[in-house]
Amino acid sequence: MEVFWFIPTHGDGRYLGTGRGARAVNYAYCRQIAEAVDELGYSGVLLPTGKSCEDAWIVASTLVPTTKRLKFLVAVRPGLVSPTLAARMTATLDRFSEGRLLINVVTGGDPVENAGDGLFLPHDARYALTDEFLSIWRNLLSRGERVEFKGEHLHIEGGEVLYNTLQKPYPPLYFGGSSSAAMQVAADHVDVYLTWGEPPAQVEEKISSMRKLAKAKGRELKFGIRMHVVVRETSEEAWQAADELIQFVDDDTIASAQKVFARMDSVGQQRMSELHKGDRSSLEINPNLWAGVGLVRGGAGTALVGDAKTVAARMKEYADLGIETFILSGYPHLEEAYRTAELLFPLLPVELNRKADERSYISPFGEMIANDRIPAK
Repeated sequence: MEVFWFIPTHGDGRYLGTGRGARAVNYAYCRQIAEAVDELGYSGVLLPTGKSCEDAWIVASTLVPTTKRLKFLVAVRPGLVSPTLAARMTATLDRFSEGRLLINVVTGGDPVENAGDGLFLPHDARYALTDEFLSIWRNLLSRGERVEFKGEHLHIEGGEVLYNTLQKPYPPLYFGGSSSAAMQVAADHVDVYLTWGEPPAQVEEKISSMRKLAKAKGRELKFGIRMHVVVRETSEEAWQAADELIQFVDDDTIASAQKVFARMDSVGQQRMSELHKGDRSSLEINPNLWAGVGLVRGGAGTALVGDAKTVAARMKEYADLGIETFILSGYPHLEEAYRTAELLFPLLPVELNRKADERSYISPFGEMIANDRIPAK
């Protein structure tokens, strides 16, 4: 099992849907999170993408030098950048990070935001473009040859990447999409298929479908899940923390957020919104799976809530379905990175990105008692 964390370049704080308890997400804060996550042993971090976020490629390139082992899952946006330029960017950051780059393929699910970026294709056409984009991108990096390509959406003459990636044949491709068009693209191209935190039965159905599609193409996929976590030492504390997280979210805020989500053509976003239907009265949609985050946040809208033993058990249920990578987050992201690692890692078959004895300071036993005695474990 791999556990990733999240760099909240679109904002962070102690509560959702309000300016109370908010904090500036500047370079210093992002660096704090990245360095903490690297030291704690998380495998990697996801950097979000979109007009509300700092640019993921620039953020990743500034955080690579401050970390040692952490991998960076960075988005490429078919339709917003050429596949040849994206391949060169990939090769550079992969080499300069010494093989710590992962690629998240994002087609974009908000027609209004897409239009603002100059992309006017409807849903299925965007995935057709993504298919062409990945065909070119993969050939450029895996074969090291000049690429000639003429498709419905993309036309490349003599495309070439002169300096190869460190990872072979290229950094792993991650991708999430719940529509039939998206799943076909995943079956043809990607290495890790991602889903948002839906109930296990829905995740199992999605994994089963993707395995069949990939097998028909002669391919095998790995699977990951993106969700939040509210873990505490007791169940009561965890559920209280979840309630407090949305305590300042009012009905008008929920309605305005749901109106934005409703205009999106993302099937994954539609599935997220359907879990709670904008109703805050019944947010535990499956045992310990809470949809409160999705009342006002797009994308990943669910969280595992509970004491450490219970949350670890729920994660293992997803792992039994085939999930290998868990991309988690919590509010605020710096403190919750520590809390999640300290409470959950000892209970999970986590593949840490460091050895236990690699810490650069004295073993974490707590504060010395009376300047003389190490506390008992």
